[in-house]
Amino acid sequence: MSKIKRYKPYKENLFVISPTTKKFIDSLIDYYISEAASYKQMAQSYTDETSDVTSTAFGIIVGCIYSGFLQAYTNEKKKPTAEDTQEFAKIIKSRSAKVIKSINEAKP
Repeated sequence: MSKIKRYKPYKENLFVISPTTKKFIDSLIDYYISEAASYKQMAQSYTDETSDVTSTAFGIIVGCIYSGFLQAYTNEKKKPTAEDTQEFAKIIKSRSAKVIKSINEAKP
């Protein structure tokens, strides 16, 4: 009897963003957490258009981080793939509670 080789299934959790770019994204998140008061104040200037200051500030911060993510790829003369963008979204989601907490606790 011959042994049948079993292959491991494709791992869905493989990282596609380079460690350098991931470290850069993490540093951006840390920076924007530390500057949450400024972004909360900016969001409050839109209270006529939106009543949810926290969500508005969060959206501004995520937009800034995403812009940095895209710039990192541009600097490397690359375009992020769908998988890169999905991984970026997972990174943001994993740190979103801390970002939101920093916005809520910020004193403008």
